[in-house]
Amino acid sequence: MAFGSYIISWHPNRRVESCFQIASWLVQPSLNSISNNGVVEHLEPKVMEVLVCLAGHAGNTVPKEQLIQTVWRNTFVTDDVLTRAISELRRVFGDDPKKSRIIQTIPKRGYRLVAPVASLENPPSANAQVASIKELATTAPLASKRKLHYVLPTSLGTLLLFGLLVASTSGRIRELLGFPKRPPIQSLAVLPLQNLSGDSSQEYFADGMTDGIITELSRIRSVRVISRTSVMRYKKSNKTLPEIARELNVDGIIEGTVQRSGDRVRISAQLLYARSERHLWADNYERNLSDVFALQREVTQDIAHEIKAQLGALPNPSPSTRPVKAEALEAYLQGKYHLDRKGQGFGDEENKKATEYFQKAIDVEPSFVQAYVGLADSHSGLMLSASEDNAAIRRVAQRLAELDPNSVESSLLQALIKQDSWDWQGAEAEYRRTINFNPNNVDAHYGFARFLDNLGRLDEGWSELQVAQTLDPNPDHLPWATDLPEALIRRGDYDQAIKLLLQIEEAYPNDGQTHVNLSESYGRKGMYSESIRELGRACALYGHPEIQTRLDRAYRRSGYRGALKQWAKEIEQLQDTKQAYMPVYLATVYAKYGEIDRAFYWLEQGYRFRNNFGLGTNLANWLKAEPWPKAMLNDPRYSDLLRRVGFPPSAN
Repeated sequence: MAFGSYIISWHPNRRVESCFQIASWLVQPSLNSISNNGVVEHLEPKVMEVLVCLAGHAGNTVPKEQLIQTVWRNTFVTDDVLTRAISELRRVFGDDPKKSRIIQTIPKRGYRLVAPVASLENPPSANAQVASIKELATTAPLASKRKLHYVLPTSLGTLLLFGLLVASTSGRIRELLGFPKRPPIQSLAVLPLQNLSGDSSQEYFADGMTDGIITELSRIRSVRVISRTSVMRYKKSNKTLPEIARELNVDGIIEGTVQRSGDRVRISAQLLYARSERHLWADNYERNLSDVFALQREVTQDIAHEIKAQLGALPNPSPSTRPVKAEALEAYLQGKYHLDRKGQGFGDEENKKATEYFQKAIDVEPSFVQAYVGLADSHSGLMLSASEDNAAIRRVAQRLAELDPNSVESSLLQALIKQDSWDWQGAEAEYRRTINFNPNNVDAHYGFARFLDNLGRLDEGWSELQVAQTLDPNPDHLPWATDLPEALIRRGDYDQAIKLLLQIEEAYPNDGQTHVNLSESYGRKGMYSESIRELGRACALYGHPEIQTRLDRAYRRSGYRGALKQWAKEIEQLQDTKQAYMPVYLATVYAKYGEIDRAFYWLEQGYRFRNNFGLGTNLANWLKAEPWPKAMLNDPRYSDLLRRVGFPPSAN
């Protein structure tokens, strides 16, 4: 391959250790570093591998797929990971993507290294990499834009003069003279605060304080903030900060402690540049327990100031920072604890406990904004009767809108309600408003991704899902584990969906939905035996082992079509006995083996009784996302349903 005027051999499974030069920059892959005029920048290993791969094809366009397969071998990553690596390279090179001197973006194809590349067979020594101060000073700019000429000071007077001169120069001179440059922070992770109370039963309190700081930090528009679900797995972890930073792909890490004593709370926090574990800032805070939300905001404002970031605008005074009674705060934090356990796969019982605690907090403090947000989250996960579920969420939304109409949480809840009411324009406006106000809100990106998919806007939906997963890079988190496989299935990438689902099964062997999605993927690939096997496993996990037995028997007797007929019969029986109600899913089963009239019958039931499903589970979630047979798509009944739901027929 052409490597400037030099020929190299690129092996995708072997790291290139020899150094080379890109323009005036010295690149040393073995040290993960690049340097120029004594300025040394350290890259993450994967970012360096991207650079080496581009250099190995200098002057030629390297497709995105090739870069991903080369650098992230045997690992499923999205294009966004590569985009971040390219952005990091442009940052260290000082390259403007609009006027590229180093890396050029080739739209819809990949990237091309346009700077000259040359090999250096003998890497320079560490001493040779740093030019003399005098040589550097003759080219380094002052704030006045004049050249600097000086000799090393030899007396106290000249030493003072020298100090003043250095203080007046740009940060570039200070860096050349050995003063470390403050690294930019473009992404943050808040590690779980350590509980110093000496009481293990207070862990929920420490976790709640961690969650509060993350929520506040997520309002920083210019910085990517990792979600709580992804950082909590590092609680009491033995991994080093650089290891954690690499796994989460962040620059900065905040760690600290929390101690509760009576009605006082003390938080100590420090900010570190994670790649080198360099300490950047630390401070202590102490407040009354009732002022804990104001304390969290104070910590956030100080961190934002340190990293020179701007917090999103807030109404003043914000209801979410007002003092709350200790009893209400206690109930709220207990509710958060149980709601988080539900998210970790501990079962619906945890969700019910969370609902009870949030309601208790509201009973004690009727204007407690955060408790209403928690109550809405817990209700959305309960398997209540149709009217009860919807009514509870709508009551919470109305009260939240009264208390804090400008909050992200209120806007997101309104988006869900409008989506459930098939107000597509209104829902999209609320989603965009939420994301514009808080671009780090992972729930908003997940919800908007599903919303766009339901409208058939798959490219936009995929982009939102990628953003969500950069904020929530924990594959053990159930929304991640559910949304990504279903998105892959929706796009016909069954092989990748199966690969991912099998990984998820290892983490959640008792999650029935994982087996349902596996069954769907296998069925669409024509792997019918595996499809019925996984469907049976799902039934057993949902408490119906007898259905698993009958499905196996039907498959052995009548094959896949016979098993699907048996499955449709089983669903109707569950509905007749009021153990389930899923008419639209039942329609998909009938459609798979050609019972078109029965499929339309159940789609019509889904339309008539859509309010019985609760948020996020109605007919519109299936109507465009499901690969219906052509006979159904061409049927006037289908276009009529699209019209009544509010979907334009041409968008199908």
